Amino acid sequence: MKFRARHLRYGLLLGTAFMAGVAAGSGLGVLHEAFAQDSSHTDMYQLLNVFSDVVQRVRAEYVDPVDDKELIENAINGMLTGLDPHSSYMNAKAFRDMQVQTKGEFGGLGIEVNEDKGLIKVVSPIDDTPAAKGGIKPGDIITALDGKTLIGLSLNDAVDKMRGPPNSKIVLTIKRDKVDKPIEISLVREIIHLQVVKSRMEPDDIGYVRLSQFTEQADAGIKQAVKALKQQNGGKLRGLILDLRNDPGGLLDQAVSVSSDFVGQGEIVSTRARHPDDSQRWDAKGTDILDGAPMVVLINGGSASASEIVSGALQDHRRAILLGTRSFGKGSVQTVIPLPGNGAMRLTTARYYTPSGRSIQGLGITPDVRVQETRDEPASFGGDRESDLNHVLNNQGGTGAQALPPRTDLPLVAKQIPDKPPENFPKFDASKPDETDFQLQQGVMLVKAMAAPKSASAD
Repeated sequence: MKFRARHLRYGLLLGTAFMAGVAAGSGLGVLHEAFAQDSSHTDMYQLLNVFSDVVQRVRAEYVDPVDDKELIENAINGMLTGLDPHSSYMNAKAFRDMQVQTKGEFGGLGIEVNEDKGLIKVVSPIDDTPAAKGGIKPGDIITALDGKTLIGLSLNDAVDKMRGPPNSKIVLTIKRDKVDKPIEISLVREIIHLQVVKSRMEPDDIGYVRLSQFTEQADAGIKQAVKALKQQNGGKLRGLILDLRNDPGGLLDQAVSVSSDFVGQGEIVSTRARHPDDSQRWDAKGTDILDGAPMVVLINGGSASASEIVSGALQDHRRAILLGTRSFGKGSVQTVIPLPGNGAMRLTTARYYTPSGRSIQGLGITPDVRVQETRDEPASFGGDRESDLNHVLNNQGGTGAQALPPRTDLPLVAKQIPDKPPENFPKFDASKPDETDFQLQQGVMLVKAMAAPKSASAD
């Protein structure tokens, strides 16, 4: 998203003034001259004076010498993280790491994490990484690394400590819901090569595609996966399961492109910013690569951001039936703005809305067919969804759930699908998904019913 030029210039001026005021110890005299021309900025000038005084006092009297760069970076990060859970400052190293990660290859453990109430919480482990193989689960709270507490560390600092040379070991101490004692998990760091798209054929000519993250490779990977499944099946699929469970999101343009792979025309998503002329709308720009074959999308509480854009678009266009549990509820857009010194800030600049006008901020996407992953829905430890986080943005400007009329196109079998596995259902085994993944089983059954000739609907 583009900022209006006047706002970008003002932001850079303010940041430069902070640095100059600290270095010169002048009480931010440059800003004094600028703000004196406009009495409405008096309060801001006074607060900047306070900031300058605090910095000078810390530099002069703190018990240990402080690094000026670290001091200012901490101040900037505190300003941004106090706005909402997703705005933050990245120093030059963190910015480089983020750029590498969005390209789909980076070093570390393979965990998507968030900061909540001072705690480092797992949003989702990434498929086939040390974190996923080691048993890290969404909702886990990482309390210590190699026995050293993470309390008091910023999210960026915690992530930096989890990264390291390939083949080096690290021990994570985990607080897990319903487990009374700390869990220690030993992992070996790897270079993470993200294979964000995986696919296979299910019985009865049903394709399965798993998208684990919206990196730059997402759309191309989806297209290639569907093409390969078609070739494997004689050129056609009866239906498709798109698995977005525990997909924490990623790039907005990839969410639009993936949605356009299945929706031929019409709106995919819109964003509304503080200033109306900064708001945007994205429409479908492709053709349905499934040629109208039915779809089921699997979602859960770990499906966030770009996953919710795709789910919302396919649901609003009645292109797919959503099955699973309510998604995370991250309905905001972050713009990464490079800053002098090679760092950047990640700033929340807009809310996004589904084609029907729904804002899912703090609410999430509600599936058309609710099915739990396990028989016992895990009790919430706090912070499981966007609405549980500190400084969360409010849900604003949307049409609400009433924008979508009740579905009348669900096959009759949808009413027969239980909302949880039976008591004797086996524990999930990643090596045997068809036998142990209850949501997947119900999704396949639903797609088959949708693909059946003249299948009746449940009004």
